[in-house]
Amino acid sequence: MSDARICLNQVSIVLQRPRYPENIGAAARAMKNMGLNSLIVVNPENFDLPRMQKMATHEASGLIEQIAVFETLREALASFQYVVGTTARLGGERDVVFSPGIMAEKLIPIAMKNRVAVVFGPEDRGLTNEDIRLCHELIHIPTAEFSSLNLAQAVMVVCYELFQACLPGAQHRVPRLASRHELDGMYDQLRDMLVRISYINPENPDYWMNKIRRFFTRYQMRAGEVSIIRGICRQIDWYAKASFERGLNRDDVPVSRFSNSENCKTTKCQDT
Repeated sequence: MSDARICLNQVSIVLQRPRYPENIGAAARAMKNMGLNSLIVVNPENFDLPRMQKMATHEASGLIEQIAVFETLREALASFQYVVGTTARLGGERDVVFSPGIMAEKLIPIAMKNRVAVVFGPEDRGLTNEDIRLCHELIHIPTAEFSSLNLAQAVMVVCYELFQACLPGAQHRVPRLASRHELDGMYDQLRDMLVRISYINPENPDYWMNKIRRFFTRYQMRAGEVSIIRGICRQIDWYAKASFERGLNRDDVPVSRFSNSENCKTTKCQDT
């Protein structure tokens, strides 16, 4: 069980904009039942400690007292290497989801060397598309006809599966992955660079960036690999600026393929 405790100590439950303090307290109790001890709350609507303590009961009171509170989800996730969001809705940007059991089996080996966050959205509408763009993977809890779960119930289901996956058994070695802060810096730099070299349309950059995020997520990037990508971005940016400056006096060099589409048809910037 010592290995299980080590794994679970690396996993944090993150509640994004919870509305009711009772749900925070009940979530803390569920975590305590399953051996998880790190609770993060982001921009809560009502952070009433006595009401939380009442639902958490005496056993989980220490967990309530140690809650970390952040203003934004991005700030809360900055130090994590792997982030999983939960969703009741499917389709669109939520086309690839896993059941809690399958995801737990995947997360525990990762948690041996990395900090893992599992994010739950507000009770009335769940995580937004902007929220899930900060996540590597998504969890969907299958239900019957009535799909709406209480927040604390959803936390319990996920924590139970994580506890089960921590029980003695074969584990895979996983290296330390890039933190959420490191990945977000890379994605911001990639988006800026790709817009500036006219690879993606500046009017809707998130459409292509979501595809790029999913591509990199499959490879569970390490910090050193993120550094390589950012170095390539810097070099491309430098080369693009230098090429642009050299071509300022040439009339046949298009500034952007989106602003000069006719010229682009006769140059190598055309898509292949």
